[in-house]
Amino acid sequence: MRLSNATLSKLPPEVLRPIYDREKLTAGIVHIGLGNFHRAHQAWYLHRLMQKGLALDWAIIGAGVRPYDAVMRDRLIAQDCLTTLIELDPASSSAEVIGGMIDYLPIEDGNASLILRMAQKDIRIVSITVTEGGYFIDPATNRFDAHHPEIIHDAVNPEKPKTAFGAIVAALRLRRNNGSGPLTGLCCDNLQGNGDIFRQVVVSLARMSDPELANWIDVNCTFPNSMVDCIVPTTGSNEIALTKEIGIEDQVPVTHENFRQWVVEDDFCAGRPDWEKVGVQCIGAVHDFELMKLRILNGGHQVVSVPAEVLSLKTIASSMQHPLISGLFQKVALTEIAPNVKAVPGMTPEDYVNLIHNRFMNPKIIDTIRRVAFDGSSRHPCFIVPSIRDGLAVGTPIEGLALVEAAWARMCEGERENQTTIEPNDPFWNELQTKAREARLTPGVWLEMRQFYGDLADEPRFADSFVSWLEMIWSEGLEKAISTYLDG
Repeated sequence: MRLSNATLSKLPPEVLRPIYDREKLTAGIVHIGLGNFHRAHQAWYLHRLMQKGLALDWAIIGAGVRPYDAVMRDRLIAQDCLTTLIELDPASSSAEVIGGMIDYLPIEDGNASLILRMAQKDIRIVSITVTEGGYFIDPATNRFDAHHPEIIHDAVNPEKPKTAFGAIVAALRLRRNNGSGPLTGLCCDNLQGNGDIFRQVVVSLARMSDPELANWIDVNCTFPNSMVDCIVPTTGSNEIALTKEIGIEDQVPVTHENFRQWVVEDDFCAGRPDWEKVGVQCIGAVHDFELMKLRILNGGHQVVSVPAEVLSLKTIASSMQHPLISGLFQKVALTEIAPNVKAVPGMTPEDYVNLIHNRFMNPKIIDTIRRVAFDGSSRHPCFIVPSIRDGLAVGTPIEGLALVEAAWARMCEGERENQTTIEPNDPFWNELQTKAREARLTPGVWLEMRQFYGDLADEPRFADSFVSWLEMIWSEGLEKAISTYLDG
């Protein structure tokens, strides 16, 4: 059954579907970056509210600013912006069609349609998921990169921007001028202080062309920090086939685990849906929740995926069956990351490590090593390096984290231990591969990439450990290095 408004009533009876009248939905949110995670997480929470007869004036308008977003737009528009979500659990699985998205704006040079839609008064939230590396932030300084060519373009051409942030600035200029008022910018990417970063980028970009507008944005708009959590694999032919087995023809279905969490600062200048009625934690500060999740889950993903790539493993779940990699995750997470993470209500860091361990082991979630190891140049500075700095500052162990970084240098050399090729998997792959090949003979060269490591090359406890591990990896193999660490 091809998914559409017309076929909703004909879906298999076991498939949950919207019980609200989608024709009566009106927009309240524009979401930029409409990937799998957004649809399995933020869009699902909104859908659950709509199932209760609430938030019917908060429907989502999808948007993108990159040419490749046009493919997603075409597929979603063809099925009336409906999405099939398939929950995969070792004990069971279920399917649900969600319908809180009602349109997807055209992908255009200059982003005129996006700007005009965000400028309309009914839009009260602009949310965004553009990955950790999409915020024009220098990872070494955590400051806005005003010299990036796309940022310079948007500052010089504010009416025809290339970036999502340039489009937001242009829309806010219109809102200020036409009386539509401020809105909330809601970041749903895995960045510590993600709302603060979102504010920094928007305000800094506005200041480059219109300082008065920048001040207006900074004073009137809100950018709440949030912690988002749900493991959502990439969709491929297997996921599309699984959806067909259920009886639905959906070109962009989403599979996900049976765990979701969303903790968000309750700071919305133009209102928000009643998300707390469907389990969202709307609180005063999210820092400790953010820290626990980013360091242990997102950092743990790098601890697992980097050595798994070198050892030719395919998925997170299969990697967790490898005793050395499972042991590496447990020891690093419990002894090197958790000691510098605070407990949150209802969860200690140690309990969270065990929760993540079990979630990683879910064999139904086909989360590929390639997806998780992608864009290490953004993820290691965000998720691993801060734990190294904490360990150095307070004297907790960092040897396992140094081993993970050495394994990343080994991975970026571009060949697995079985001599198969690792295809480019990072926006800066050429630079990383060049440094990785130099580091095979001179390990310390890797740490000279200060855009990722800052001054960590000058910290002997970390730098010496890194050099020792990388030498061992190249001379005796990665499994020997991990075994040595686990026995130490």
